[in-house]
Amino acid sequence: MMNQNADMSEKEIMTDILSSQKQITGMYNTFANECSAPAVRDEFMNLLNEEHQIQADVFSEMQKRGWYTAENAEQQKIEQAKQKYKNAQ
Repeated sequence: MMNQNADMSEKEIMTDILSSQKQITGMYNTFANECSAPAVRDEFMNLLNEEHQIQADVFSEMQKRGWYTAENAEQQKIEQAKQKYKNAQ
């Protein structure tokens, strides 16, 4: 069997990893939200935290390499978002 990653660039592999991490954190978040056993929920929360850290590390590495750019939000838009969600509470 051929190595499927042989045809993928490093950027494509990192993009795939980042996408996978986003899916994994989404699943762990759902599992933690729906868990009724405190010990199991705590373990899911630990796993969720670890997966978020992996996602942040991959994102940071991609940014350093210029493969993922994100513009900083304008302060006014940040304040608007904060107000919107503060009012939702």
